[in-house]
Amino acid sequence: MTVPARRRPLALAAAVATAAAALGATALTAPAAHAAGGPPPMTLKDGTLGWGLKKSFRDYVEGGFANGAIKTTDGAQRTADGSFAFTDGKGTYDMSTHAVGSTFKGGVRFTGHEGELDITFADVKLAGDAGGKTGRITADVTKDGKTQDDVPIAALDLAAAKRTMGAGGKVTFDGIPATLTAEGAKVFSYQGRSMYKQGAELDKATFTTTAVTDAQPQPQPKPKPKPEPSEGGEGKKDGGASKNDASKGDGAPKGDKAPAKSDGKPVSGPVSDGRLDWGLKKSFRDYVTGGFAQGKAEVFGDAVKLADGYRFTKAGGTYDASANTLDVAFKGEVRFTGHEGQLDLRFSNFKVKASGSGDATLSADVASKGTVTLAKLKLGANALKATNGVVTLSAVPATLTAEGAGVFSYQGRAMYKEGTALDPVSLAVTVGKNAKLPGGGQSAGAGTPTGGGGAKGGVTGEEASLAATGADTPTGPLLGGAVALTLAGGAAVYATRRRSALAKG
Repeated sequence: MTVPARRRPLALAAAVATAAAALGATALTAPAAHAAGGPPPMTLKDGTLGWGLKKSFRDYVEGGFANGAIKTTDGAQRTADGSFAFTDGKGTYDMSTHAVGSTFKGGVRFTGHEGELDITFADVKLAGDAGGKTGRITADVTKDGKTQDDVPIAALDLAAAKRTMGAGGKVTFDGIPATLTAEGAKVFSYQGRSMYKQGAELDKATFTTTAVTDAQPQPQPKPKPKPEPSEGGEGKKDGGASKNDASKGDGAPKGDKAPAKSDGKPVSGPVSDGRLDWGLKKSFRDYVTGGFAQGKAEVFGDAVKLADGYRFTKAGGTYDASANTLDVAFKGEVRFTGHEGQLDLRFSNFKVKASGSGDATLSADVASKGTVTLAKLKLGANALKATNGVVTLSAVPATLTAEGAGVFSYQGRAMYKEGTALDPVSLAVTVGKNAKLPGGGQSAGAGTPTGGGGAKGGVTGEEASLAATGADTPTGPLLGGAVALTLAGGAAVYATRRRSALAKG
């Protein structure tokens, strides 16, 4: 059947949806190529790639350890969180092969160790593989005075990104998981030793682009006006009946009970139980367990390893509701070793002291150094208020103290400066024998326990949906074509709106 010319763009979008569902492992061709007789590639413009490469590497370069600097070049920008924005992206989306490619302007240069470390990334590109599930980020890398073109740095999980569509065909893929490639592991190295292993988690990326359709909008006949309903028509005057009926009566249903009132007395006394969830600093954990220090992190006693840090348990201390203070200690120990035993740090007896004024500290006993105040905590208003005998702090911002900076060091050189952001702190403690910890074991913001002894844990995210289209989360083969559908759908919707606007005009 021949499709009328004015309906072809809509039919094409439907064809893309059908093809995407059956793609599976179709071989990838270059973005500029397309099947013979198939639709021409769609142009992508105004692209931006937001990516920080790896936060722990930025901290390593700019911190006291490498004593270096980071400089953006050729139009790249440094954002508020320390990551980078590579701009003016241009590329194509092939509607036959569903291959996506975009090249961005801008570069970034990392220098440190008095010039011994010097790495520049330029000509950054993002490419989507067959079916839109996976992709990669490549860059021209200059290191040790030599330049390598199109080095694959990161492998991307495009299927896990959150996709949204905006006006004018704008498409955003947010929170794209990225992992280090084997080639990338060689790039992130110093004195011949890789800092991270292949597969190490990198910063998540955000890709924004605008899909441009070349289809010319065709004028459509104006729809005939619909006849107005008669005054006695169904639903004309009786539409408010249910509303009026609902307003009758004496208020809430009789079966509902008013919420129970508390006696108003603040709870104070000894802390009977509790847990502290903290990872110290993720970049330090990566440094120790990655390829650079070639070390490990182990937990002992009443500590538990989580997917994003550690849990210290069996709390004891005091809570004073009237004075609005908390003084609590937790059991358990974590030990970091690396550099063939030259690095050896033990932390135990973690303590939190807090007051209602917003001042709080976190300290620990550090082997051979005694008790050290590691972090300053920033509490919000009423943070120490107990509910049902439980005081809960969730994801409290923490910064490194000057004393703590002296602990995180190697060969006499501090890795981080005073005031550096540490992992956020979460805790829950009970006051009184009848109070119980919430959640049966995990405080808010905590990861999943993975057991002790250095076991690794992971957190699996939910599959993202095409939020702006109202579609359900893609599953099975359709998930593989989600990226293609988003790009094609964005342009198709835009073209349809343009046709509609012309028709009305």
